[in-house]
Amino acid sequence: MNNLPWWVQALRVSGLGWYVAACIILGILGGLWLDRHLGTSPMLTLVGVVAGTVLAFYGVYKMVQSMFNQGHKGGGR
Repeated sequence: MNNLPWWVQALRVSGLGWYVAACIILGILGGLWLDRHLGTSPMLTLVGVVAGTVLAFYGVYKMVQSMFNQGHKGGGR
Protein backbone atom coordinates (compact mmCIF):
# COMPACT_ATOMS: atom_id res chain seq x y z
CA MET A 1 0.00 0.00 0.00
CA ASN A 2 2.74 2.49 0.90
CA ASN A 3 6.43 2.56 1.72
CA LEU A 4 6.14 2.83 5.51
CA PRO A 5 7.83 0.15 7.63
CA TRP A 6 5.57 -2.63 8.90
CA TRP A 7 5.85 -1.45 12.50
CA VAL A 8 4.60 2.05 11.64
CA GLN A 9 1.58 0.54 9.90
CA ALA A 10 1.01 -1.73 12.93
CA LEU A 11 1.09 1.29 15.26
CA ARG A 12 -1.47 3.06 13.10
CA VAL A 13 -3.83 0.10 13.18
CA SER A 14 -3.43 -0.38 16.95
CA GLY A 15 -4.12 3.33 17.35
CA LEU A 16 -7.44 2.78 15.59
CA GLY A 17 -8.31 0.12 18.16
CA TRP A 18 -7.47 2.39 21.05
CA TYR A 19 -9.54 5.17 19.49
CA VAL A 20 -12.60 2.91 19.20
CA ALA A 21 -12.21 1.67 22.78
CA ALA A 22 -11.75 5.19 24.16
CA CYS A 23 -14.83 6.56 22.36
CA ILE A 24 -17.09 3.77 23.57
CA ILE A 25 -15.75 3.74 27.13
CA LEU A 26 -16.01 7.52 27.45
CA GLY A 27 -19.58 7.37 26.11
CA ILE A 28 -20.49 4.74 28.72
CA LEU A 29 -18.81 6.61 31.58
CA GLY A 30 -20.39 9.90 30.56
CA GLY A 31 -23.81 8.28 30.36
CA LEU A 32 -23.38 6.60 33.75
CA TRP A 33 -22.30 9.87 35.34
CA LEU A 34 -25.25 11.76 33.86
CA ASP A 35 -27.67 9.00 34.86
CA ARG A 36 -26.39 9.08 38.43
CA HIS A 37 -26.83 12.86 38.69
CA LEU A 38 -30.11 13.14 36.81
CA GLY A 39 -31.77 9.90 37.93
CA THR A 40 -32.49 8.75 34.39
CA SER A 41 -30.87 5.30 34.57
CA PRO A 42 -30.25 3.61 32.10
CA MET A 43 -31.41 6.03 29.39
CA LEU A 44 -28.35 8.28 29.16
CA THR A 45 -25.98 5.34 29.46
CA LEU A 46 -27.58 3.84 26.36
CA VAL A 47 -27.37 7.20 24.60
CA GLY A 48 -23.67 7.37 25.56
CA VAL A 49 -23.03 3.89 24.16
CA VAL A 50 -24.72 4.77 20.87
CA ALA A 51 -23.02 8.17 20.61
CA GLY A 52 -19.60 6.69 21.43
CA THR A 53 -20.05 3.91 18.88
CA VAL A 54 -21.18 6.29 16.14
CA LEU A 55 -18.28 8.64 16.89
CA ALA A 56 -15.83 5.73 16.93
CA PHE A 57 -16.88 4.33 13.57
CA TYR A 58 -17.02 7.76 11.94
CA GLY A 59 -13.52 8.52 13.23
CA VAL A 60 -12.19 5.16 12.05
CA TYR A 61 -13.73 5.76 8.63
CA LYS A 62 -12.02 9.14 8.34
CA MET A 63 -8.66 7.80 9.59
CA VAL A 64 -8.68 4.81 7.25
CA GLN A 65 -9.72 7.03 4.36
CA SER A 66 -6.77 9.30 5.16
CA MET A 67 -4.37 6.33 5.30
CA PHE A 68 -5.50 5.08 1.90
CA ASN A 69 -5.27 8.55 0.36
CA GLN A 70 -1.69 8.93 1.65
CA GLY A 71 -0.82 5.52 0.20
CA HIS A 72 -2.06 6.49 -3.27
CA LYS A 73 -0.23 9.83 -3.44
CA GLY A 74 3.20 8.29 -3.98
CA GLY A 75 2.45 6.07 -6.94
CA GLY A 76 -0.22 5.19 -9.35
CA ARG A 77 -1.46 6.17 -12.73
